[in-house]
Amino acid sequence: MSGAAPPRGARVRAENVVRSFGALRVIDGASLTVEPGELVAMTGASGCGKSTLLQLIGGLDHPQSGEIWIDDVCVSSLRRPIAMRRHDVGFVFQLHHLLPALTAQANVELPLVAQHIPKAERHRRALEALQAVDLADRAHHTPSELSGGERQRVAIARAIVHGPRLLLADEPTGALDTTSAALVLQLLDDLRTERKMTVIVVSHDPRLGGHADRLLVIEDGKVHDRTLEGAVPA
Repeated sequence: MSGAAPPRGARVRAENVVRSFGALRVIDGASLTVEPGELVAMTGASGCGKSTLLQLIGGLDHPQSGEIWIDDVCVSSLRRPIAMRRHDVGFVFQLHHLLPALTAQANVELPLVAQHIPKAERHRRALEALQAVDLADRAHHTPSELSGGERQRVAIARAIVHGPRLLLADEPTGALDTTSAALVLQLLDDLRTERKMTVIVVSHDPRLGGHADRLLVIEDGKVHDRTLEGAVPA
């Protein structure tokens, strides 16, 4: 179809990134490029630096050397990356980190409070995000009233409520049963298509291969593209 709108997802680029913890060099000259709208799976042995690299991309940590870019912004040189994260990046972690005293809707609204969005608009956006993860009917339930899979879907709604162009997910199915994990992976794939986000997922879940465009493997502190003929084997 001609005249289609270009992807609004972010382009991510890392060049020769190094991150050490004491004498241990976890990330050792890692480079990668993720194109707008891609869903990329990142895997590797336990302790290889997958989560560290994801945090560096999202501005939660800084490399000792090298550069990380999200579109034309050099994340690794930002003095206050929090402003970039509030607008452009969403995070999903293995543990949902929902506040137990708040309803699902109130948890989803939290990123908008930091942006000083008016209350009525926060409510509207939160309900829209919950609808996107098929949990609008659970908006007024607290985390203790939700299943593990539902809590993780609320966490995803919270990660997308501010309209990020880049979604970073760190082992989002690691604490879920098989059925809930499959639902979350399908949801991430659906959301990147519907919202035209770029998505990077750190996971050991082999089913992610059925959703990802590419497979990146972290070995010896570097990133290796193991995609075979343009597809990731399931």
